[in-house]
Amino acid sequence: MYKIGTLNKISPVGLSKLTDDYQIVEDVNEANGIILRSYDMHEMDFSDDLLAIGRAGAGTNNIPVDKCAEQGIVVFNAPGANANAVKELVLAGMINAARNVVEGAAWAKTLIGNEGVGKMVEKGKGQFAGTEIMGKTLGIIGLGAIGAKVANAAIALGMDVIGYDAFLNPGAALRLDPAVKVVDDLSKLYPVCDYISIHVPANDATAKMINAEALDQMKDGVVFLNFSRDKLINDEDLLAAIDAGKVRKYVTDFTDDAILNADKPQITVYPHLGASSAEAEDNCAVMAVKQVMDYVENGNIVNSVNLPAVNLGPKSGARMVVIAKNDAGALEKVAAVASGAVASNTRGDYTVVLADVPAGTAPVEGEGIVRARVIE
Repeated sequence: MYKIGTLNKISPVGLSKLTDDYQIVEDVNEANGIILRSYDMHEMDFSDDLLAIGRAGAGTNNIPVDKCAEQGIVVFNAPGANANAVKELVLAGMINAARNVVEGAAWAKTLIGNEGVGKMVEKGKGQFAGTEIMGKTLGIIGLGAIGAKVANAAIALGMDVIGYDAFLNPGAALRLDPAVKVVDDLSKLYPVCDYISIHVPANDATAKMINAEALDQMKDGVVFLNFSRDKLINDEDLLAAIDAGKVRKYVTDFTDDAILNADKPQITVYPHLGASSAEAEDNCAVMAVKQVMDYVENGNIVNSVNLPAVNLGPKSGARMVVIAKNDAGALEKVAAVASGAVASNTRGDYTVVLADVPAGTAPVEGEGIVRARVIE
């Protein structure tokens, strides 16, 4: 019986995918797998029983992924499972910014208790007159699952779309509407876009990439949308650009002290609603649960953020799973005892080897072997 722990409220639709071979436990120290959303794991110690962590979402900045790799714990995420939910909120944020919907709705509430509000509305609504998005140019930084959906939806709404992705792969390119113009440098995107939406992961390479240098290249009066992570933005530079009129509006799904406390009418902050739809929570949980189960039962790794992808399909007998650092001759050791198919892959400092082996085979050992187990 495998044990699964949860660290957030996880969609029952996802947990229902667990078979009778699994038991949900309250104490995560007993768990072979953990499913979570945003719970911060950085201060946690992990038991030797923990094999996998499934993040029911895309971002994994709340999980110490390097520490997990060192302990042979596979960390999975659910890329694309919440993409439609985020896409819809990005479009809502863009239209809200274009038509001053948030400001107009807040003003309308100030009329409560007055008589003749119809006349007051007709007299005052002009201050909230906005623009249409049709015919405007949207720039998208990052053309992954979410960015591609935003791009295609914007094309359908009559916008011109320019996209940039430092690591655009063929599969992602095929997802794009042919009308999306892809450029190879952000300097070709910034000056011509009325709206810019960013969709890249937060890491050392992207931290504060939206800074004074980037903002200075943008069109005066640009609307900037951030539904990725607050760490991508240099708050001080952004606030200066807003004060100077370079950025007409900033719409973000991430609250941080500097932005929220600036209390500027040009800034709209949503409380991290991007993936907070019933459908997205279900989709993410289902993907996370299935990936953890496939690894626990078969050793297959799909959508891991810290270890290489490797897949031998469902096992029919015993299967050995080996996680090794700097290869450590793992492939040769496993191949020597294998009785069937063998698969391996390397990513960074880690190699993972899967092999069908005779029942009763002992896991390989040796220097550099981080974790080895045989699934009977």
